[in-house]
Amino acid sequence: MNRLYLEIGPKKVFACSLDWPGWCRIDKGEEAAIDRLMDYVPRYRVIADRAGLEFTPGEPEVVGRVQGAGTTDFGVPYQVPDLDLEPLPGPEAERQVALMRAAWELFDETAAVSPEDLRKGPRGGGRDRTKIVDHVTEAERSYARMVGVRHKPYRSHEDREALRTDLAETLSRPWTPPATTTWPPRYALRRIAWHIIDHLWEIEDRR
Repeated sequence: MNRLYLEIGPKKVFACSLDWPGWCRIDKGEEAAIDRLMDYVPRYRVIADRAGLEFTPGEPEVVGRVQGAGTTDFGVPYQVPDLDLEPLPGPEAERQVALMRAAWELFDETAAVSPEDLRKGPRGGGRDRTKIVDHVTEAERSYARMVGVRHKPYRSHEDREALRTDLAETLSRPWTPPATTTWPPRYALRRIAWHIIDHLWEIEDRR
C-alpha cells in the first residue's frame, strides 16, 4: 500500500501518501520528492508503531498529479486532489485517525522534553519550542473548522483536548461524497497529520 500523488508547484514538488496521513515530503523535482519521501520511512514508522500499525511500504506508485502553486513552493501541500473524493469507509477512517492521534502524542511528548532554545537555521531563522507548539495548537483549531468542528480559543489544556476529541470523532466516521465541508476527510486527515509531523520532525532535528 504505497499510493502517492504529486503536487507540482512552480519550483518544488510534494510527494504525498494517499494511505498514510502526514507522510509527505517536498523537494526540487518529482524523483527527488519521491526519494525524499522514501528516506523518511524509518521516521514515519515510529508514528505507525505508536498507532499499533505495521508500516512496510513497497515501491511507490504515483497514481495522480495535481497542479500546485506558490503555496506548494512555500512548503504546504495545499491542493485537494480528486482522489480525496473517494469514499472513506469507517475502518479506514479509524485507521487514519489512529495515526493522527499517534502524531499528537509524539509531538506533545517530544515538545515536553525539548529545550526552549532550538538550533537556528543557516540564516538565523526558526521558531523556538514554545512558538512552534503555539503555532501547531492554533493551526489545529483553524483546520478543525474546515471539517465543521468549531471551538472557541483555548483557555486551558482541557480545551485543547476537547477539540482533539471532537475532531477525531468527526474524522472517524465513514464518508461518501459529495463533500459538505470545506475539506473532504481524506485531505483533512493528511493535512492535519502532516502539519503535526512536520513540526515534530523539525523539533527533533533542531534540538
